[in-house]
Amino acid sequence: MRAPDTTAEAGFTLIELLVVIVILGVLSAIVVFSVRGINDKGQGSACKTDKATIQTAEEAYFASGNRGQYGTMAQLVEGGFLSSASVWYDANPSGASYEITPKAAAPGAPANPCTSAG
Repeated sequence: MRAPDTTAEAGFTLIELLVVIVILGVLSAIVVFSVRGINDKGQGSACKTDKATIQTAEEAYFASGNRGQYGTMAQLVEGGFLSSASVWYDANPSGASYEITPKAAAPGAPANPCTSAG
């Protein structure tokens, strides 16, 4: 009778380790590509919320007895309708109407994420 060979089953083979590494690489690639768009969706929601807040502030400013006029961003902040001026949008009143437009990025500054948001 021969003694059992204990060294043959002491660890993993190189092929087994490489297969595990490849499987982990594939799984991590799947996770990275599936999570990549989450930040973009969140930024789009933040832009839409900021624009809706300005629209609500404009309507409240108009309804609060300001001679049927909409306000500029500074007037909305001074009147307490906004807590601070938007860094992404400008409010452009023209009498009894207004327009909310995305601000252009300053030279050397990052691009405005809301230029393509609805």
